Amino acid sequence: MLLLFWCLLIASFYSYFFYPAVLVLLNRGKVPAKSLSDEKQLHYSLIVTAYNEKDRIRDKIDNLLALDFDPQRLELIVASDSSDDGTDDIVREYEQKGVRLVRAKDRLGKENAQLTAIQEATGDILVFSDVATIMESEAITLLDTYFQDATVGAVSSEDRFIGKDGTVAGEGAYVKYEMWLRKQESQLAGLVGLSGSFFAARKEVCEDWDIHSPSDFNTALNCARLGLRSVSAPDVLGFYPDLKDPSKEYARKVRTVLRGMTGLSRHLDVLNPRRFGFFAVQVFSHKLMRWGVPWFLLALLVVSVLVAHKGWFYQLALLGQIVFYLLALLAHINARIRAFGPVRLIYFFVQVNIALMDSAMKFFSGQRMTTWKPSAR
Repeated sequence: MLLLFWCLLIASFYSYFFYPAVLVLLNRGKVPAKSLSDEKQLHYSLIVTAYNEKDRIRDKIDNLLALDFDPQRLELIVASDSSDDGTDDIVREYEQKGVRLVRAKDRLGKENAQLTAIQEATGDILVFSDVATIMESEAITLLDTYFQDATVGAVSSEDRFIGKDGTVAGEGAYVKYEMWLRKQESQLAGLVGLSGSFFAARKEVCEDWDIHSPSDFNTALNCARLGLRSVSAPDVLGFYPDLKDPSKEYARKVRTVLRGMTGLSRHLDVLNPRRFGFFAVQVFSHKLMRWGVPWFLLALLVVSVLVAHKGWFYQLALLGQIVFYLLALLAHINARIRAFGPVRLIYFFVQVNIALMDSAMKFFSGQRMTTWKPSAR
């Protein structure tokens, strides 16, 4: 029972602490290899996926038309997932300004709409964006600097959220941690997942497109298959308005993780280090082990009760867990307590892991999600 306690303790901390420590050690003194691209001027196809976005599509297209990039090297495509609310008609109004509509025959989800556009795109680099994403005018120019490195197969933006008052929300501790972790992975075998609402990839990376897997994970996987890296770009930002209904954030988390689990289950070969090298270790550590954290923690709490009589350390471990979860519960009940920084972080961590547990139960019960209605922002 004591051995089980220590195994669960290590497993609970592995993804968040031990794995990042390994990345830091491997990255110490390491300079990622670079290879200049033979192509002096890459052409870009910017693909926006939309489903029933009549209230927001004009703002998105105006944002695209304001991009500061050579129009001769930039193709603008809106991929409609069989919208039926007039979105397609609005997009057609912009045909004379170079915006092309590509419509999926059936509503089969975001990835299928993207595939429809990929088959029509002419660019060397495909940029994928959601309607809610606000891009800075120099976004494509900045992306272009990353793709001058021939070892880079895909580039992920970094997320920023806009509050209801119009100001950009500051980065929380968890977001800073995730962005730092992305940087560490970028320097090794590459990201195991990109920002699904704004990323770019070489067209050859998108040739094997699985419409049943999240495009952000599938793209990172395809890069690894081709011996390329997917990297994070801290200077390429995607701005997103906060959800109008904050209670929908939990459902968004569950949906994201459920889709991620589906994607990994369809490509289990990515966990083979003989084929994918250290990228397989990264997927196992960042994805699989993190999805297991809520189950490790639940089992650890039960085992801690059973071994508490073994000594003061185990009693302290049990007490620490009880206090931790009580703080999360109090934060859920009382917004004033939740406003305190450390407590807010504990509350967010517990909420994320409840969402992970919910996602796993849905996944193993056979539930899948390829189509959904975008959250109101």
